[in-house]
Amino acid sequence: MLVTVYLAIVALLALCVVLEIGARRLSPPQPASAAVANPAFRCFQTLFLRAYLLALWADWLQGPYLYKLYRHYSFLESQIAILYVCGLASCVLFAPFGSWLPQALGRRRTCLLFCLSYSACCLTKLSRDYFVLIIGRVLGGLSTSLLSTTFEAWYVHRHVAVHDFPKEWIPSTFSKAATWNHGLAVGAGLVANLLAEWLSLGPVAPFLLAVPCLGACGWVVLTDWGREETGGGTEGDKQTPLLGPPSAPLAPTSARARFWRSCQEGLRCLLSNRRVMLLGGVQALFESVLYIFVFLWTPVLDPHGPPLGIVFSCLMAASMVGSLLYRLATSSRYHLQPGLLLCMAVSMAFFSFLMLTFSTSPGHPRPLESLLAFLLLELACGLYFPAVSFLQSRVIPEEKRASVLAWFRLPLHLLACLGLLALHGEVSGMGGGEGGSGTRHMFGGCAVMMLAAFLAVVSLFTLGRHDTELRLEGSRVEGE
Repeated sequence: MLVTVYLAIVALLALCVVLEIGARRLSPPQPASAAVANPAFRCFQTLFLRAYLLALWADWLQGPYLYKLYRHYSFLESQIAILYVCGLASCVLFAPFGSWLPQALGRRRTCLLFCLSYSACCLTKLSRDYFVLIIGRVLGGLSTSLLSTTFEAWYVHRHVAVHDFPKEWIPSTFSKAATWNHGLAVGAGLVANLLAEWLSLGPVAPFLLAVPCLGACGWVVLTDWGREETGGGTEGDKQTPLLGPPSAPLAPTSARARFWRSCQEGLRCLLSNRRVMLLGGVQALFESVLYIFVFLWTPVLDPHGPPLGIVFSCLMAASMVGSLLYRLATSSRYHLQPGLLLCMAVSMAFFSFLMLTFSTSPGHPRPLESLLAFLLLELACGLYFPAVSFLQSRVIPEEKRASVLAWFRLPLHLLACLGLLALHGEVSGMGGGEGGSGTRHMFGGCAVMMLAAFLAVVSLFTLGRHDTELRLEGSRVEGE
């Protein structure tokens, strides 16, 4: 198993390099865009990415050894499942606040709150007390909600309202962030493995390393972002009224009223548009099983002794391969449609979980087959996320997208919580037998959910088979 994992990471990284070269060759050379040629924009973009990538790096460092840390503290699988449920439930609880806090506190202050809460979350991992670890999971849910909304909100506001850069330049920044994000994820697994296993510092070491990274992120937000806002005139951090004279004070309840009105409009759009509802169903089913996978991959593989950090890097590299395959498939040479790629991604995920139901048989585990199934699932994720993002941009009106996506996440987290609670019930009722038929049954349930997601994808494209909005009009760049 050890040799297989190291061979897998070398092969996957080599495949990433080959696919990247192929994707660049298929992309016609483009003249330098106005965004690239604009020094003020490049300076602003670098300022944002410096803090945002530090936040993402600290987040990825906590992925490989979370379950291993709880097992190191001698907690049962059922107890660990409850800890994961607390994290997911806090995501559901704090998701609305993730959109409201930047309006109430200000975007930059909310980014600082993220750094503080996530640092506190990491420091709770030093404790063996179960209640302290639950508090850490709650803080982690708050931090995850803030990470997914606050940094982007600060950037978009400064980009449009303060610097008055063209909106068309926004995707270039987040495309660059996404490219870096894959590399950070792979590197985080390697660094976490170095600390936890090669240097024998234990599974808590990556969490401790995340704290100074978050401190550096907070320092950039506090100093560099503060100077940028001072140079841009007003802080521009809080919402300003849209009506009335400039000197009119913002009513205390305006942010709250605007938030609830946005939620109501998003729910109305979701319930009145069948295409939006089907797409939301696909997202809830697919991404909820990913949370279950995040919980189960460690107990499935860890008893067989692989280096977990390297396994994590393999999974992230497989996801990178999927993203590069999406770029190739939607290029001007192959011109496959995102809808077809979404169907392929869901089908691959279904077969992955089907493989896992057989490779995790009680008493007859097959870890190599399980590892292959996990890699296939991550490959499907690499295809899924850009495909579903394209469809969201075409199906959901832009002004309602944030609130509709917030409603998508509600069933997503609830399904994941119910799945983990069901696993907790099975494990608890097995007389202490860990990793038995409960894991296999859970993978079987995930396969059923993937089959339902596939039917939803088919229904979506049957409904819109003559809809040109769901198809790429020209080159891959338009689809991105």
